[in-house]
Amino acid sequence: QVQLVESGGGLVQPGGSLRLSCAASGNIFSINVMAWYRQAPGKQRESVASISNSGVTNYVRSVRGRFTISRDNVKNTVYLQMDSLKPEDTAVYYCRVFGQGNYWGQGTQVTVSS
Repeated sequence: QVQLVESGGGLVQPGGSLRLSCAASGNIFSINVMAWYRQAPGKQRESVASISNSGVTNYVRSVRGRFTISRDNVKNTVYLQMDSLKPEDTAVYYCRVFGQGNYWGQGTQVTVSS
């Protein structure tokens, strides 16, 4: 089992920045890929970014150049630096990790509004 605790969401104006964090505990040695997903009201949950153990990253096209995913394998934490935020980035953001199974965090609300 892996437990995930997210933090860093909140309200920000368009053009602003936020950094999300997701700390993993438990059977962390099984973790390979760490990722962020989001779900906006009335929409399906979508993958935003992912990072492998070796540091290979992938981003959904809508956030490329604005969001940066990173991980600290000592702290077992994955981060999502979000810059130049837009109202359409408003969603609940979820951390997800893949290992022997896959696990979800509880979600953190990000609201981009003036």
